[in-house]
Amino acid sequence: MAKLELKQVAKSFGDTAVIHGLDLTVDDGEFCVFVGPSGCGKSTLLRMIAGLEECTGGQVLIDADDVTDHQPARRGIAMVFQSYALYPHMTVEENMGFGLKIAKEPGKTIAAKVATAARTLQIEHLLQRRPRDLSGGQRQRVAIGRAIVRAPRMFLFDEPLSNLDAALRVEMRVELAKIKSQLNTTVIYVTHDQVEAMTLADKIVVLRDGRVEQAGRPLDLYARPANLFVAGFIGSPKMNLLDAVTVAHSGATLSLKLQGGARVETLCPQALPQGTAVTLGIRPEHLRLTDAGQGGMDGEVLVAERLGGETYFHIRVADKSIIAKVNGDSAIGLGAMVGLQFDPAQAHLFMANGQRAC
Repeated sequence: MAKLELKQVAKSFGDTAVIHGLDLTVDDGEFCVFVGPSGCGKSTLLRMIAGLEECTGGQVLIDADDVTDHQPARRGIAMVFQSYALYPHMTVEENMGFGLKIAKEPGKTIAAKVATAARTLQIEHLLQRRPRDLSGGQRQRVAIGRAIVRAPRMFLFDEPLSNLDAALRVEMRVELAKIKSQLNTTVIYVTHDQVEAMTLADKIVVLRDGRVEQAGRPLDLYARPANLFVAGFIGSPKMNLLDAVTVAHSGATLSLKLQGGARVETLCPQALPQGTAVTLGIRPEHLRLTDAGQGGMDGEVLVAERLGGETYFHIRVADKSIIAKVNGDSAIGLGAMVGLQFDPAQAHLFMANGQRAC
């Protein structure tokens, strides 16, 4: 296992800065996921850790060893790319052991390591096949196996599931979750899919424009997003965000007036002056549907996404569309007027600058 430290790491392409003096620590054995929208710098950062991109500034340390200027082969890292990059003329066994063969390891040692990795990945029966005879998920397992046999200090995964169809992606996500405990090493995993991030990570690092917006345990980011960007990015469906102004403060209870005139309450120990512009955040799963006119927000059901075990209602409140997640057997139909209520303790409040207030 290995501890990774990034100290003021920066990357520029000409005059364009893409990573801005970034600090980050990933502890021994931690499964850390970089997540963010396309173009946020997560793959560039991964390649800098691997040594495939030079750092414009700062340091990359692995177990306190400064590897900033080391070649990739000297860093003790194995990388799994978005493309499988398998040799088509080689069998699965030959693909998995090729790196060890180049390193001139004995044949018996190679065979033993390949067999162990194949058992871990449950692809023992595929060892004599060639890549053309494998499904996408099987090819991805072979690519992972090729990395495992090297017994690296650290694994780097660059969106390894993005080429798979939706059903296979879910299946491989579950398989990776199982393999995670068996790898017993530090893992850095890049994805734009926040569901992958939530289900796999010990630590999530949310990136935007080459900067860390928030880093922490998945449920901590879900429960207390640091700003509007993280609030809107973590969670599926994403958090409802509503413009509001403060009306009154009584103890820890803050009264708000939403656009359209609805009055709601949230918990906020921080005293905010009356008339302060804020953004109220409510997750779809924390909304309750009631009869209209019972207080809180009223709206009209515009769309019902019925998925079997759950239903997502898109509800127009004033000029805003709000998503509510409810049981799949809800009989509410399109065009119905409904009320929306929530537990004040489950609401989130953000200031005009986007930072969390309470």
